[in-house]
Amino acid sequence: MSDSNDTQPSAPRRNRVLDALVRAERKVFTRPAPKSAKAQVEFLYKRAKQSTKALAEQLGVSTRTVQRYRAGQLTKPQKKLQAALVEETESQWQPQVRAQARERAATSSGMMVEVTAYFGFTCSGSSDDGRERTITTPISPGYVKEILRLQEAGATEEDLHPIVADAITESYFTEWGTRADGLRADFTHVRSIDFQF
Repeated sequence: MSDSNDTQPSAPRRNRVLDALVRAERKVFTRPAPKSAKAQVEFLYKRAKQSTKALAEQLGVSTRTVQRYRAGQLTKPQKKLQAALVEETESQWQPQVRAQARERAATSSGMMVEVTAYFGFTCSGSSDDGRERTITTPISPGYVKEILRLQEAGATEEDLHPIVADAITESYFTEWGTRADGLRADFTHVRSIDFQF
């Protein structure tokens, strides 16, 4: 069977855009998030309105485990709990800083994107052979607003690809509408992508 029929390349791209958006938000933190398990548990405990039960359910552990980390009796979580602590802490850390960065990007500053992916094109009914490219380009606030709206609404990776492709087409391929009228770019097989607020 040929590689072209292999569905495996689509698996690695599943959450590349979504993960890149999360990483971009975390880059705007003005202070580092708590690093030790005890500090993370304390932070999350406060965010859970001081409910040991709610925090235990959020982390997928027993209430006794939460109590032991808060008391300093446990200090080194297993990999699964460590990953949950980091994810939950960073996703709840400095919500106002993240909100301000998102608002600025969606209304005035836009974002930068750097992507390595396979780009294919259509223009006036004809197509050009696609190829893998690495592109770094700004995304206008209008597109940023739509990307962030879709992310908040629970969009999938596949939902985000067309809007990100349109944003890249606008700034990189058509240079804000000054050339290549009617060009449409799509990307697939995303190797890497990073956003910067």
